[in-house]
Amino acid sequence: MKTIIVTGGAGFIGSALIRYLINETEHQIINVDKLTYAGNLESLDSIAHSSRYHFVQADICDQQAIEKVFNDFKPEIIMHLAAESHVDRSIDGPAEFIQTNVVGTFTLLEVARNYWQSLNETKKYSFRFHHISTDEVYGDLNETDLFTEETPYAPSSPYSASKASSDHLVRAWHRTYGLPVIITNCSNNYGPFHFPEKLVPLVILNALEGKPLPVYGNGQQIRDWLYVEDHARALYKVITEGKIGETYNIGGFNEKANIDVVYAICDLLEEVVPDKPANIDNYRDLVTFVKDRPGHDVRYAIDAGKIERELGWKPQETFESGIRKTVRWYLNNQAWCSRVQDGSYQRERLGT
Repeated sequence: MKTIIVTGGAGFIGSALIRYLINETEHQIINVDKLTYAGNLESLDSIAHSSRYHFVQADICDQQAIEKVFNDFKPEIIMHLAAESHVDRSIDGPAEFIQTNVVGTFTLLEVARNYWQSLNETKKYSFRFHHISTDEVYGDLNETDLFTEETPYAPSSPYSASKASSDHLVRAWHRTYGLPVIITNCSNNYGPFHFPEKLVPLVILNALEGKPLPVYGNGQQIRDWLYVEDHARALYKVITEGKIGETYNIGGFNEKANIDVVYAICDLLEEVVPDKPANIDNYRDLVTFVKDRPGHDVRYAIDAGKIERELGWKPQETFESGIRKTVRWYLNNQAWCSRVQDGSYQRERLGT
């Protein structure tokens, strides 16, 4: 049994990871989360009673608070997911993204480095710092290429630039100080407990209420879609079997244009919720094309061959099976959706 600190564990991917770690492993999990608007401890209700789970409310930019967590729990593994993560919000207010994603990662790296250097040689050898990042750091793709671990960075938005910066810091702390790090870059996640500002839950919830389904530009922007529980399994594979200093791309092998994702959700709702709002005949009627996001990348696509070859991981869910599970989860958990929207976000357009 190891002690694992998960930063950002009340967020979408972080909570999926913690649920997996508690349910499928014997490790002790320390959830460090500031609880900003997108962090919700209700996402962890199913495992909150576990004696192996501990929650600490703290900001990764607060060095003293993070040092206390390290001193109190003496972790062997850090899985760093805490980040501001919404592109449109980064356009409206980039400062928070620089503070959390860049300064926060720097602070965490420094605390981890000082802690790691104080360990004996055996504990030093087994320590790991796993930085979880995004495929958006690579920028835009043409119609045929795939992002590999060697693709040069070319971030387009304040969000992706802040994540690229944090990736570079993590690599520098490995190269300069020897801190044992691993980096993963993932494609678009979807699944249960996703904050409703993101495309999939926004479309589901708006459609159920007969509200417009906003699609940027012509809807032909292509993303690779990864079911969040597949991602959690991949992260654990990497931290237990991955090589120090390596980067692993994690993708779902599911390239879809945004408009096709929206249509797929509409068609599923036609099947499972045929009693529609009175203002429409078909959920697809709600699709509304809106002005594109500034600097919107046209295509992302991950080559996840390395993690499959070297660690034996591949996704269990297809897009079709994953999106069906996701739609059913939102239908069965609308009370969660209502509570998570505390008034700061009411599904309005951001990033204009």
